[in-house]
Amino acid sequence: MPEHLIGLLLGAEEDWPQAFEELVRRVGPVTAPDGTTHEIRSERLTIEPFNLRDKPRTDLVIDRLAHWYYHPREWLKKIALMDDVYLMNSPFTFQAMEKHAAYCALMRLGMNVPETVLVPYKNPIDNVRWAYTSSKYNRSFDLPSVAAELGYPMFMKPFDGGAWRGVSMIRDERDLSSAYDDSGEMLMHLQKAVDGYEVFARALTIGPETMVMKFRPDEPMHNRYEVAYDFLTPDVGAETRTIAQTVNAFFRWEFNSCEMLVKDGVVYPIDYANACPDVAITSLHYYFPWAIKSLLKWSIFCMVTGRKASTMVDTAPWFEVGDSDHAYEHKLGEYQKLADAHFETEKYREFVDKSLGHVDEMVLDWVLSDDFDRLLVETVRSTYPAHEHDKFLGHFRGLTGLWAKDEGKILG
Repeated sequence: MPEHLIGLLLGAEEDWPQAFEELVRRVGPVTAPDGTTHEIRSERLTIEPFNLRDKPRTDLVIDRLAHWYYHPREWLKKIALMDDVYLMNSPFTFQAMEKHAAYCALMRLGMNVPETVLVPYKNPIDNVRWAYTSSKYNRSFDLPSVAAELGYPMFMKPFDGGAWRGVSMIRDERDLSSAYDDSGEMLMHLQKAVDGYEVFARALTIGPETMVMKFRPDEPMHNRYEVAYDFLTPDVGAETRTIAQTVNAFFRWEFNSCEMLVKDGVVYPIDYANACPDVAITSLHYYFPWAIKSLLKWSIFCMVTGRKASTMVDTAPWFEVGDSDHAYEHKLGEYQKLADAHFETEKYREFVDKSLGHVDEMVLDWVLSDDFDRLLVETVRSTYPAHEHDKFLGHFRGLTGLWAKDEGKILG
């Protein structure tokens, strides 16, 4: 029986890896459409010296570390180039995951990215060539004039990173001056705010699976994802899914989140490059079982069907659509076709129906089990102070219980 090993390249997380490992143990042998039977295992990877000619044991890697830790990033590049190991997110486009390139690409594709300006460093960067280069080539500029042309309110935010690090709301010149002084050696964007937006939508995409959630960024993390069912019109909901899948298919990412604002029926993508999207049970709560289930299904599909990873960006078919004179709605349809082709969506759906038909019931049973509750208790106790344990256990038990109730209705 062919065996497939999923490597987990992890940082400080414990909740979703334990959940994923438990589901891998429960899923059992998988029978492919061709009748062959496959065994799936997972293993946490360690960081150690490696010879570039070493052969890896893993068939697929779920990476949560290489966006900031360069040693495992270089290992990912090596196993992609030399060993054809399947990677969820291309390590070759991590720079594009740092916002700036993603803004550029989506603008060319005709998406409604808010007006954005990249401004030079506030403070000199640590390089012996800085003083000479700066004195000779850096052109002086008037930041208030740049901001005035863009229009208040706006956001100042780093060209890279995530988790709202270094992000400031700018309402006037005083805010502007203060935020720029604080930016130090961070390279910053100024981005026009979508003032008065009606919905903040956050889409988590894993392979061809996308969940668009109503997000409340001003709330504490445990309360940011609102359980809401019909908060977008069908057309706007479809557009948010297409944008999220377009970003991923374009940059060769398969595990990513995308943030969009909706105002007057227009969807504005504002942040859509996250090498390590949030999948913690203490933030996703209701949506956590869906996320882990989708990660399991997509991982198994990739390994059992022998899907080849595509880590290099091919911009041509996307820009051919983006540069055309067709209307935006027509382009969205073409982008969805390209995304479906990249993810082999039809083949994936057929595989899930034929080979993983038991997984939905299996995950529901797991969420209702003592094993899941132990994971929840362990996570709450390691995340919150003791006097808040009962409050948060009640909160998360209620929300995951609601998911189980809804899922039970769907499964009949």
